[in-house]
Amino acid sequence: MNKPSGEPADEMEIVPTQAGYDRWAEWYDGEDNPLVLLEERHFETLSGDVRGLTVADIGCGTGRHALRWAAAGARVTAIDFSEAMLERARSKPGADLVSFIRHDLAQPLPLPSAGFDRVCCCLVLEHIAALDAFFAELRRLCRPGGAVVLSVMHPAMTLRGVQARFVEPATGRRIGPLSHAHQISDYLMAALRAGLVPDHLSEHAADAELAARAPRAAKYAGWPMLLLMRLRRGGV
Repeated sequence: MNKPSGEPADEMEIVPTQAGYDRWAEWYDGEDNPLVLLEERHFETLSGDVRGLTVADIGCGTGRHALRWAAAGARVTAIDFSEAMLERARSKPGADLVSFIRHDLAQPLPLPSAGFDRVCCCLVLEHIAALDAFFAELRRLCRPGGAVVLSVMHPAMTLRGVQARFVEPATGRRIGPLSHAHQISDYLMAALRAGLVPDHLSEHAADAELAARAPRAAKYAGWPMLLLMRLRRGGV
């Protein structure tokens, strides 16, 4: 759900996260988003073949991953806290194959324990204040032998004054849904405390290929933009 802007946060109007994404939903899919393009280059390999699996998409936004997984033969449940984003997702072809749920991600998730082979959360974590409780919920949903697969804007981007933002067409104002400046260690320690053990951690930078597809990425050349993690249930 996230997007690099290159704009200092103090030049934006910061709004509650849900309200921000409700306002962003109308034109979210049409924006040129280098972070999404970079994530889509790598994420499918990390999540693996989902055919026949149960998948939870936590923070599904407009359904870009959920719809692809369902089309690939997964049984997908997708949750988001923005009703406007979910309305966009539900209007797309193939949406009838996905169970969409509106729910506040800061609250316990209304899904069965050990009910999913894959628990995925894409470009959402920087909007979560209470990481320990959130990671504990992700572990609860993941069945033994499954995986929790995560993508997040790399914390190094905050050093460039970057956070999720959009420009409101009617006013030209930059709007920033509330984000939190977590570090890699914050994510890793929250995962470990929840009983999740990493088996993959990678950092991905903007490169010439990305800049060719999304020219705005050129100003981040060589700079880490994306962090990917895959976690397994530990023994606790």
